Amino acid sequence: MNWNRRQVLWAGSGIGAAALLAACGGANDAASSSSGGKPRKGGTLRIGALGRSSALTRDPHGNQGNESDYLIIALVYDTLTAPGLKDNTVGRLASAWKPSKDLKTWRFTIAKGATFHDGTPVTADDVVWSLRRLRNTPAGAARLPGIKADNITAEGKDTVVLVSDYANAELPMLTRLSTFILKKNTPDKGIAKAPGTGPFKLDWYRGGNARLLRNDHWHGGKVHLDAIEVTMFESPQAMANAMMSGQIDVASNAGPIAARTADSRKDIQVIRRPNDMAMPLVMRASSGPFADPKVREAMKLVVDREAMVKQVLSGYGTVANDILGTGDPGYAKGIPQRHRDLAKAKQLLKEADFDFSKTYELVTTEDIAGLADSATLFSTQAREAGIKIKIVKQESGTFYQKTWLKGDFYTNYWGTNDSVVFFASKTMTTGAGQNEADWSDKDFDAAYRKVIATADPKARAAALRDLQQIEYDRSGYLLWGMADGIDLAAPKVHGLPKLPGYGRVQLENVWLAQ
Repeated sequence: MNWNRRQVLWAGSGIGAAALLAACGGANDAASSSSGGKPRKGGTLRIGALGRSSALTRDPHGNQGNESDYLIIALVYDTLTAPGLKDNTVGRLASAWKPSKDLKTWRFTIAKGATFHDGTPVTADDVVWSLRRLRNTPAGAARLPGIKADNITAEGKDTVVLVSDYANAELPMLTRLSTFILKKNTPDKGIAKAPGTGPFKLDWYRGGNARLLRNDHWHGGKVHLDAIEVTMFESPQAMANAMMSGQIDVASNAGPIAARTADSRKDIQVIRRPNDMAMPLVMRASSGPFADPKVREAMKLVVDREAMVKQVLSGYGTVANDILGTGDPGYAKGIPQRHRDLAKAKQLLKEADFDFSKTYELVTTEDIAGLADSATLFSTQAREAGIKIKIVKQESGTFYQKTWLKGDFYTNYWGTNDSVVFFASKTMTTGAGQNEADWSDKDFDAAYRKVIATADPKARAAALRDLQQIEYDRSGYLLWGMADGIDLAAPKVHGLPKLPGYGRVQLENVWLAQ
């Protein structure tokens, strides 16, 4: 998975003054579900995660193409903030944050007692160096939009100052994705063995598999497990088979097919995480066959959303409305649900002089369960409108090198969809580093700037609706539905997170019954 593409938003429909000034909760409050009993210390959790040997990475600031690598990185290194169970943004390595009145300057306070695994205290200089390193990566502009590297500075030993080019009430939310902290001046060659600050420390790593040991000095609180063993699987089926045979205790993100099979077994827990993953179809808006907004709207009217959820996701999901960020408290309020309308789609295509004689390629991968199936089913549905589509499957590495951000028409996937603003900043504003559809709309850009510069809840809600209406009407995203996140677990496993995206890799509260 391209995990550099995931995240969230503040709790509530807006950001009140109290929230803006708040300390943000302990890291141990972040993402744990109810445990069903008193936690027990000890034991080794064996967890499976998807990945491919061709996409291994050890760099916390790189593009984590494998879910297995991201899981390992997220347990060894802390981000500044994280998704929360009650609040959408809670502290991780940062214990508090506070903005200036103009919402441009933010001060983050490092949690007391935070140390690296070698015992060295975490300082503001370490955080500044790490964030500047992140900012200077190829995708860094998208990860910390509006913040230049020189505008990340230290103020004393425990305060980090981030200055945005524009007012941004959402900035703490943006620090949850990939802001992993390393020791200052860690050489690139030493990244793989660099000590982290997280709840677990690396014992060994071999070809995507790893063993992690409990960090007894973690600043975030007590960690229950002695160790976690991560095993990489190259297919959901192989991982599910290992789960069924008892080789692993948890199959992470196993998919709907595995869930359907496991539902009939009393010896396996099926844990569903709503709004976990979007699998949109992406249409290039700047050029090619989908440059006309009428064509893009027609494609959104062609899809049978209910059928997609039922067949592709086996019912483990919900219908979506072409707006990314489905779990946002302000999601699509006042915007009607789009339904299939072949007659209107054909009329729009006729008005746009769409060439029905051509066959259009829809590129997809098999990175996650159901992704390729969604492309195939859509091509069948499009045929009813006279649109001929050829499915082209690519290996993950090839897809991200040749198709992602470049192709005319392709599938993709995103997790942690509880922030409309997150996706706007990452994928839709003009010049955004991950603008998948190469979409540029002045009205959308203006609406986005208005939302992030507005702290008043009512004013922000109105601005957020305007932003979503433009996205609904004109963007290059066809978001037909949302997949539930599905983890399979043995009965002895307790305290697994129920949050999507980054939230579900926070395993510090997991414990094993005897």
